[in-house]
Amino acid sequence: MEDYNKIIESLGVRFIKAKNLVLQQPFTVRNYYDVGNNLILLHKGSIFFGDEEQMVEEGELLFIPGGRSTKVTFGPSGEGKSITNDDLITNREKFFKSNNDLDLIGDAEESHTYVSFEAKVFDSVNFFASLDLPAFLISNNTKLANLVIKVVEESMQELPGKERLTNLYTEQVVVEIVRHILKNRMFVEQLATNSTYFKDPRLIDLFNYIKENLGGDLSNKVLSNVANVSEDYVGQYFKMLTGINPQDYIEYQRMERAVFLLRTTKKSIREIGKEVGYKDTAYFCRRFKMMFGIPAGKMRRRESATNI
Repeated sequence: MEDYNKIIESLGVRFIKAKNLVLQQPFTVRNYYDVGNNLILLHKGSIFFGDEEQMVEEGELLFIPGGRSTKVTFGPSGEGKSITNDDLITNREKFFKSNNDLDLIGDAEESHTYVSFEAKVFDSVNFFASLDLPAFLISNNTKLANLVIKVVEESMQELPGKERLTNLYTEQVVVEIVRHILKNRMFVEQLATNSTYFKDPRLIDLFNYIKENLGGDLSNKVLSNVANVSEDYVGQYFKMLTGINPQDYIEYQRMERAVFLLRTTKKSIREIGKEVGYKDTAYFCRRFKMMFGIPAGKMRRRESATNI
């Protein structure tokens, strides 16, 4: 348990957004995907997820880890069109209406509230992604459901301390999800592995160096000097502890940083690509679309599309 406490203490949590949405028409997203983790609380109506179309009951929560593609149906199963995540981003207003009235949260038919957030170990590694978790259901957790409502209510109001409270509530959300995983003994092997390798100081040095030098040279030769291991061994060492080779991890970190810059700045795609380590803009755009399924320019428009 002490190891798990250390992991929780090392988590850097960042609130991204929260909304209360009302379904306008039923549909299925074949590859629902987001960089951030998403926790969905179903108030009324129907949601199904996964290839087996597991049903989310009213009052239950669906957790979709960041970076994990999942099939999700909003509304009655078998009704409505089947679309891609790209279609949803482009035409979200056709499928959802955002409720901005605090008094109406949870009242509308076919409505849900969701919170999107980051949870990173040492502010570098996506914690839930590192566990390779599938989407999963959380039942009979009134405390977590109330926290989700608190987050969205706070985010909807322009009050002093808004940012602090949304982050505070979101941190509590993350702790409750981890507690749920531990209580139900889910993914215990992955958690045990992480509790071991997250304590390795050489790996922590690598995480920090990669984060601070995304636009620079991150070859295995450079990484071997940081970790003080041989160039031939550094890739094996990194993969042994994390389950992923360093260059794949670096590309994911670069692309995640690119998403952040696309959403929060007005820098050109060329500037962003260069800032995250891609001298060739065309190659950056190809890799971006391959990873996220949509062009970089469309990701930039995502925020305006989601702020219905």
